[in-house]
Amino acid sequence: MAKHLEVVTQETTPPVWAALRNQAEHAAKAEPALASLLNAVILSHDNIADALTFQLARKLGDQEMRAMTAREFAADAFNSDPALIAAAEADLMAVFERDPATKGYVQPFLFFKGFLALQTHRVSHWLWSQGRETLAFYLQSRASEVFQVDINPAARIGQGVFIDHGTGIVIGETAVVGDDVSMLHGVTLGGTGAERGDRHPKIGKGVLLGAGSKVLGNITVGDYAKVASGSVVLKPIPPHCTAAGVPARIVNCPTCEEPARTMDHTLADVVYDYVI
Repeated sequence: MAKHLEVVTQETTPPVWAALRNQAEHAAKAEPALASLLNAVILSHDNIADALTFQLARKLGDQEMRAMTAREFAADAFNSDPALIAAAEADLMAVFERDPATKGYVQPFLFFKGFLALQTHRVSHWLWSQGRETLAFYLQSRASEVFQVDINPAARIGQGVFIDHGTGIVIGETAVVGDDVSMLHGVTLGGTGAERGDRHPKIGKGVLLGAGSKVLGNITVGDYAKVASGSVVLKPIPPHCTAAGVPARIVNCPTCEEPARTMDHTLADVVYDYVI
């Protein structure tokens, strides 16, 4: 498997499809038992859009909606909105850059629930925006069953988003997630009651949401803020600040410069100023 690719700036990022194919070729030679899978999912395709539609179809297809049907409307989405593929590439790079356990692009493309659930949501959101709400909700249900990630099709999610592990993530209907956000398993972006309308959180750019954190209500988490693992956030968080606790309170401002990229889950020293 190829070593980590050096990413210097947004303008000099490596061509994702070329790197993905190169890594898949090496993996197929190193592990012949998976050569057929790697060929079917990646190496037999001409571009990342075709490979991604095949991968999503094989994961989401079932007796009610056959894989080829799933592939057709995924292809419709990608052909109609090329920004979906640009977002998928940015998401793939985000996984590679922020997860030290990731050896290349092949690993998340084939196996990571967070990445695959996010791409499923991008297709379901496109369907929802086209007025095909029933099919969009069907995809939401399938993603919840297959990946344990439940994202309402109406939720708006930026690009370069990293969903680590994925299990137990819930994102509500009117939630908004900005570019370059990182979140771990068990995150909930939910409401606080049975009221309708705009009732879910707005997560700014570059925010880090720790494992098991809950952000509830129509509140804003400012750009480059950080929510500590296990916290319950009920009030807005200013940009560049860290919130921790139940209920969460601000524990330091500013936090680290880009918490979602560095994946820095530590808190200010003052938080640890106690004796067990």
